[in-house]
Amino acid sequence: MDMEVATWIVVLVAAVLVVSALSDRIGIAAPLSLTVVGIAASFVPSIPDVPLHPDVVLLGLLPPLLYAAAHRSSLVDFKANIRSIGMLSVGLVLFSAFAVGLVATALMHVPFAAGLALGAIVGPPDAVAATAVGRRIGLPRRVTTLLEGESLFNDATAIVLLRTAIAAIAGTVGVWQVIGSFALSAVGGVAIGALAAVLLKFGNRRVSDPVITTGLSFVAPWIAYLPAEEIHASGVVAVVVTGLIAGFKAPLEQTALSRMSSRINWNTIQFLLENTVFLLIGLQARWIVEAAGHSSLGWGTIGVACAAVMVTVIVARIVWCLPSAFIAIRVDQTDTYLSARETAALSWAGMRGVVTLAAAFILPSTVPHREVLVLAAMVVVAGSLLIQGSTLPALARALRLQGPNPRTDALQQAVVMRSATNAGLAALDKIAASENCSVSPEVIATLRERTEARERANWERLGPDALDTPTAQVRRARLQMLQAEREEVLRLRNTGQGDHEVLQQVLFALDVEEATLTAAQTRSERVTVAELLTPPRVSNECDHLRVRDGFADPVPLSKTCEECAALDLDPVALRLCLSCGHIGCCDSSVGKHATAHYERTGHPVIRSVEPGESWRWCYIDEVLK
Repeated sequence: MDMEVATWIVVLVAAVLVVSALSDRIGIAAPLSLTVVGIAASFVPSIPDVPLHPDVVLLGLLPPLLYAAAHRSSLVDFKANIRSIGMLSVGLVLFSAFAVGLVATALMHVPFAAGLALGAIVGPPDAVAATAVGRRIGLPRRVTTLLEGESLFNDATAIVLLRTAIAAIAGTVGVWQVIGSFALSAVGGVAIGALAAVLLKFGNRRVSDPVITTGLSFVAPWIAYLPAEEIHASGVVAVVVTGLIAGFKAPLEQTALSRMSSRINWNTIQFLLENTVFLLIGLQARWIVEAAGHSSLGWGTIGVACAAVMVTVIVARIVWCLPSAFIAIRVDQTDTYLSARETAALSWAGMRGVVTLAAAFILPSTVPHREVLVLAAMVVVAGSLLIQGSTLPALARALRLQGPNPRTDALQQAVVMRSATNAGLAALDKIAASENCSVSPEVIATLRERTEARERANWERLGPDALDTPTAQVRRARLQMLQAEREEVLRLRNTGQGDHEVLQQVLFALDVEEATLTAAQTRSERVTVAELLTPPRVSNECDHLRVRDGFADPVPLSKTCEECAALDLDPVALRLCLSCGHIGCCDSSVGKHATAHYERTGHPVIRSVEPGESWRWCYIDEVLK
């Protein structure tokens, strides 16, 4: 029996890997295809029933998935959008639950408390499904930010409401008990989550071994979840709070190696758990349908009721999102509203997931028509994934919504790197100017050149596709050198020349450098596929840029950098001086003639004249627009 269980676990993981890989290749979101495969497999006679026990989900799968999602999310963005997230994760769940409760009561002939329990079950969209589909199709970043924030906290609202409804079925709940339960859930969850984050900080600051710190991060979800549930607070809120704080503090509390190790290992675990969840959802289909067949309601009533619940869930989200967008759904620090098109996408991105199905199994056996309620939950999960999940890409295209522009992101990254580089060079200047400086001028010059080269590499990613930039040449040559170095180390290993651990350390150092180079190359390839749009402001606007608004650009004095042409040099990218029309080469070029022109004339603002680029840069304030 143990061997059979182990075999099916291997088959399950292998199916997840194969289906996910194929989905990625053909451009379909893995949650959708895994759910379909699971449903189809559940009706194969040789496939055993795989009942999804609620404790497996709520105690085993939910904490790490929530922690991983929260750790990856931005605490700054969450604080900026807390009002909007509250409207969705609390208000929308309650609105959907009561709407479903009324429909279920009318069609299934169950007490309102039982209908409300079903509403609480199907109310919260799934964190994994929404963001997985949203990122795959390229929804605008501020829409996915709201989806992530909503799905992190709506489970807490739903679980508290479900427990309240179950207590109401037994006639043991009052108004003040409901209010107290919600208050304890929220306040207790936040307190336990913050305390768990403090404990995590204490451990990270005293341990530098990446293996130990990664292991500590693996138990962090349960350090927050279990105590919170023990005092009847929200384990969901506790885990999310811990993850948000831990992710925000990680750059200060963990070493670089620890962060790399945690990121790689968590990505693997999250991938397996997320995708296994959707396959398991599909595998529940057969036995849930068979159980519902024993209901006294009859398949006609059951079919109408399940379809009505599904429609109610979809309509309730649309009804709630559209007017609330003009009340509270604002985004980022600018306090601007979502556009009508973005609101439409947000209202349609209501895919349900494994928490909905697990919560259905919590219903006591004494609940009237329990098996039908569970089937209705299954229909909502599968239906939302297949109907909304499959049509959301077409809706996004019809609404002409665009996801994050990789070239615009790259431009902002270049500006941020410019600011970081300036800070680093200022620190280097202090080192060089100190009376007790032990660093030679040659080393100072080398560090300066390496730092400036790293910054230039970010700007070079914006150039034309076919441009062989200096950074690309360095990367290509260095990768060939690394291959030769690795082959030499392997020759020494194979001939027994050198201690094994020493050789492994050398190979690890080579691997780290190669991974950095290949990751940069992959990012550059993604960047070149998109048109470079004018990015949002990345810092306060300066007067030099403001005075240029409304004025036409000057006529370029030439078609190329004349200084480069005189010296027989090839410019990497061209910049237009908005004061006089001078055309000069960028700082990645050998001559750096655009900057030289600014230093000679004091003309502060340039604009890129590369195809598809329109961004402007102020030399004085170092501001991009």
